[in-house]
Amino acid sequence: MMTVSAIKALAGGGDGGGETPGGPRLSTDFLNLYAEALMLIGMAAEDLDIVADLQAWRPVSYRDHFATSPLRCAPSALAAYDALPPARREGFENLCLAMTRLVTTAAALLADRQEGLDATTIADVAGDALRRQIGRATHFINANGTIDIGVAESRALQAEVDALFRG
Repeated sequence: MMTVSAIKALAGGGDGGGETPGGPRLSTDFLNLYAEALMLIGMAAEDLDIVADLQAWRPVSYRDHFATSPLRCAPSALAAYDALPPARREGFENLCLAMTRLVTTAAALLADRQEGLDATTIADVAGDALRRQIGRATHFINANGTIDIGVAESRALQAEVDALFRG
């Protein structure tokens, strides 16, 4: 049976650890921050104590994450990020801002618990939207920034989420 690293090597991808023959690589380790928020959103619908944890969640930029990271891939991840064309880096940063707005909106709605807004529905809608956005960010990172994730697309997705919460 092949390991994940072996399969990625055969497919032309690295294991995210350090430099690859093609140069520095972006790293999905950054997205763990949003995966944590996704987990908290899912749990917050059932446990009010988790809402406080979700409200305490804070975003960190890709650059800041890897500037302080002890991971051996951190220098490569920063070099790859710095090498991105400005428009692609801006598109990725806008996607991260949209994910952050989604997390903070979900946290506020779950904390407020107004009549007519079911906590399970809020968590389901926010969770599904955040999962899709994390998927887009993962695709961008795995492609090492060679795809244009599009600023307009992330704004459209945020508008869709906003409309769902307005009911």
